[in-house]
Amino acid sequence: MQRYLTLLVLLGLIAGVGVGYVLHEQQPSENWGEIASNLKLVTDIFLRLIKMIIAPLVLSTLVVGIAHMGGTGSLGRVGVRTMLWFITASIVSLLLGLFMVHVLQPGVGLSLPLPEGETAPQASALNLRDFVTHLVPTSIFDAMATNSILQIVVFSIFFGVGLASLGEEAKPVIDMAERVSHVMLRVTGYVMNFAPFAVFAAVAATITENGLEIIGTYIRFIGGFYLSLGILWGILILAALLIVGARALVMLGMIRDPIVLAFSTASSEAAYPRTFEALQKFGVSKRIAGFVLPLGYSFNLDGSMMYCTFAVLFIAQVYNIELTIAQQVTMLLLLMVTSKGMAGVPRASLVVIAATLSQFNMPEAGLLLILGVDHFLDMGRSATNVVGNSIATAVVAKWEQELGPRRPDAPIPGEMAPPLEDQGDTEIGR
Repeated sequence: MQRYLTLLVLLGLIAGVGVGYVLHEQQPSENWGEIASNLKLVTDIFLRLIKMIIAPLVLSTLVVGIAHMGGTGSLGRVGVRTMLWFITASIVSLLLGLFMVHVLQPGVGLSLPLPEGETAPQASALNLRDFVTHLVPTSIFDAMATNSILQIVVFSIFFGVGLASLGEEAKPVIDMAERVSHVMLRVTGYVMNFAPFAVFAAVAATITENGLEIIGTYIRFIGGFYLSLGILWGILILAALLIVGARALVMLGMIRDPIVLAFSTASSEAAYPRTFEALQKFGVSKRIAGFVLPLGYSFNLDGSMMYCTFAVLFIAQVYNIELTIAQQVTMLLLLMVTSKGMAGVPRASLVVIAATLSQFNMPEAGLLLILGVDHFLDMGRSATNVVGNSIATAVVAKWEQELGPRRPDAPIPGEMAPPLEDQGDTEIGR
């Protein structure tokens, strides 16, 4: 099943478009909403299963990754290098989105009706103060219960550092965390078998409600954004080639399945387990992958950040709102902060966009302009997040001299992992 999962996901995507089109054409318009709601039930269940997995998987892999750093000195060096790459990639993504939306001007002269029956996300709850206070969890159990990934990351860093400082005394706890990660990967394999059905339902629901013409209506917006994503991919791949070398192209081939899964489900979190294992097969040590990749899901969402800039300026163009250079620079700084900790699940970017619109007194109703096509855009930015985080992990591994030869024997989700004593590259002091 795992071998053919990518093909089944693509078939589900194609079938969803076909079924959605037939339902849209043959059913009366008053039934579209109810049909779409029933179809979305399958997708909602699948995404809930994914959310069920992410918290314990991130906690276990990040704790093990930090503990295997072997000490706070090594952890500090890796952490600085990781954040340096994340910040640089974030700035490039935001500036590229700003530049491309000015060049392409997809919203200039556009007069689109607002979708009916939609409400914009509440932006008032998202600001710098709330972000900072939300950063530190009051309880790890509450953070896991609410799937607050950034809070889980903060706790995992403290817990991992504590384990690393204890040395051999902490080995039983580290071994237990490793075994938990193996169990969660097995569970992930079971959940992923339902991905083709979830993709079919999600796409069919969207087409049923909006019809195929929704793509044509926003063709300039969608086309311009995907052109921008292509340029961003080129920049990221070029940086990987300069640092990692020609092997970076091999890595891109190995993460093909996670990229397709993220694109099809519009959720970069859905691809996390497979990306984690693909990077280990590529040769990244488990301690680097277990440290950099989970952090990337909070701090390095390149596609989502570029989308926020692109979408906010698109809305400004639609409403003929002129933003000064100072305002645009301020907007970039705001997005640098508010985008951190953004969940890698569908529609998360809309809350950040709503906060930005509110900050600059732009009509929040503008958010309704992009709701109809957000699913198609979310697919592209989710896939970009996977590429960006994979490249970041490989780059940090290269800097830390933790990038070894390919490991075709590395486990994949759903397969039995080899015993811990056989995984020499995961032990402290490798």
